[in-house]
Amino acid sequence: MELEEKQKYGEPRKHDPTFRGPIQNRGCTDIVCCILFILAILAYIAVGILAWSQGDPRKVIYPTDSRGQFCGQVGTPLENKRLLFYFNIMKCASPMVLLEFQCPTTQMCVEKCPEKSMTLLNAYSNKNDFEYYKNFCKEGVTNTMGIPTILKLGLCPTMLISSRPFTRRCLPSLGIKGGVITVGNNSKFDDGSGKMRDAKDLLDGVKNATVVIEARQTVMKIFEDYTQSWYWILIGLVIAMLTSLLFIILLRFLAKIMVWVMIVMVIAVIMYGIVHCYMEYAALKGEAGANVTLKELGFQTDFSVYLQIRQTWLAFMIILGILELIIILLLIFLRKRLLISIALIKEASRAISYVMCSLFYPLFTFVLLAMVIAYWAVTAIFLSTSNEPIYKVFNETACEYSRQTCDPANYTTSPMKAQCPDSECLFAFYGGETAYHKYLIVLQFFNVFLFFWCANFVIALGQMTLAGAFASYYWAFVKPDDMPAFPLFSALGRSLRYHTGTLAFGSLILSIVQIIRVLLEYIDHKLKGAENNCAKFLLCCLKCCFWCLEKFIKFINRNAYIMVAIYGKNFCTSARDAFFLLMRNMIRVAVLDKVTDFLLFLGKLLIVGLVGIFSFFFFSGRVKAFENTAPNLHYYWVPILTVVVGSYLIAHGFFSVYAMCVDTLFLCFCK
Repeated sequence: MELEEKQKYGEPRKHDPTFRGPIQNRGCTDIVCCILFILAILAYIAVGILAWSQGDPRKVIYPTDSRGQFCGQVGTPLENKRLLFYFNIMKCASPMVLLEFQCPTTQMCVEKCPEKSMTLLNAYSNKNDFEYYKNFCKEGVTNTMGIPTILKLGLCPTMLISSRPFTRRCLPSLGIKGGVITVGNNSKFDDGSGKMRDAKDLLDGVKNATVVIEARQTVMKIFEDYTQSWYWILIGLVIAMLTSLLFIILLRFLAKIMVWVMIVMVIAVIMYGIVHCYMEYAALKGEAGANVTLKELGFQTDFSVYLQIRQTWLAFMIILGILELIIILLLIFLRKRLLISIALIKEASRAISYVMCSLFYPLFTFVLLAMVIAYWAVTAIFLSTSNEPIYKVFNETACEYSRQTCDPANYTTSPMKAQCPDSECLFAFYGGETAYHKYLIVLQFFNVFLFFWCANFVIALGQMTLAGAFASYYWAFVKPDDMPAFPLFSALGRSLRYHTGTLAFGSLILSIVQIIRVLLEYIDHKLKGAENNCAKFLLCCLKCCFWCLEKFIKFINRNAYIMVAIYGKNFCTSARDAFFLLMRNMIRVAVLDKVTDFLLFLGKLLIVGLVGIFSFFFFSGRVKAFENTAPNLHYYWVPILTVVVGSYLIAHGFFSVYAMCVDTLFLCFCK
């Protein structure tokens, strides 16, 4: 039965005593896909040039006034006017703000926010006050103009409210005094019509005015934290790199001992995390507000608030406990296979010692990926800012032209203004009606798709290059004499010269699946409010299926690239040979290869855990020795999270070389 099953997946390759590793005399593969990839890259460059010629990133950097001008832009008359002032902040309480993200009131750029509250009527009677008031009026206001004329032309706001800058916008200085909401230390203000109103009436306007910019404050604080702690973050990442390098060097000479030390230390680190979470959980017992649930608290931009709640530490403790239990159970069930996996790791260590430069190849991959990500991000920003300013009619009374587009240049003499005298033509948002603007979504889609394709190509190039280098080690009878002088560079040259089309083919298949997953996520986001359970179930099934398909394609591609690196055949043939080879050795794949991957994952987990614990005690100021050294931060979790994620990427970079080496040696052994 087993023989029939093996014949079903093809005959194993016969032993060839003259075979000396990766075939040198090979030809180009998948030429059609290579040409298609080159044309796609040229089109991608053209899209980038088009976006850069049409886009304007200033639209996301500077606030925009009612005329569509940028506040604070260098080299313009508004260079010193960095703040945006609202004529009537209470109009921002309109529900239309949440739909159009624009307050239906005149907005202008100013140097400073109003520091005191006053009305136009009161200021007009005092020369000094009126001179101050004119700083918040449009150009053309003179002392000889009457108040009715000023208001009719919409040159000045009816009132000024004591304000302070918030994300480069002037918003009322609201506070609480004796349990009463105040603005400028007063509980009431004059709305300009002679009517005194409560300061709490400004709340809705302020909330809606900041609905788009609330997150910016958090982003700015995070940015400030990075400026204060970037060098400490770099030190943490260097420590992670040195730890990873030391770990790999020790694996070369003490593989068996290091694996067992790694297992024990991972269990100990996670156990320490459980104990620490329990101590924090117990310490918050009886504290005011500590028993609030996460659901009751909701989303908070200050994430440190969550650390003051017992439920947060309880959740951390449960998660770590489950992780600890899973690792211990896996080690118990796989104890007999650990020794074989250790031997495989030892052989991989020996192979890496002959190709030491392979440890630093992930840096090359990282640089290429950084270039791909940077190009995608810049192109996306320019595409999203290549719209034209759209102006709409905003009015206070009923008007048939309300919210229709208008031209501010001739609006005062237009029929719209004649029929709606109190209306204004104000900047609303960025958009466009040209053919270019209509197809912007297509260009954005193309940008995302090419990003996936290029990123997968870079990753595939790294896998094939490493596979070729380690295969030359395995098939060398006399090491290192039978190996190329520079096995890594030889493998890189072969991959680019002969197999660019194969790399493009494999990465194209993976990119198509990934873009389908993105579309499914987009559809899921759009259907959030839908109550069709059947559609939700179908969408959930599709997302699950395509997730599994992506994982399967990644697995097949990885092994196909190894076969291409060795035998130089095209993608489909190599993928078929790799699949049949793995199916003929299914038990070995499931037991040895995956157990080895598990051990390498524990190594990554150990490095991340050690560096993460060290960074936690340093940045949180829990250790008195570092209390004066650690920078003062808004959110100490920002550098901690950065160091943890960076440490994982660094450890993953080093251990991915090990994983590729193990997979290559394993396939060579099975052949």
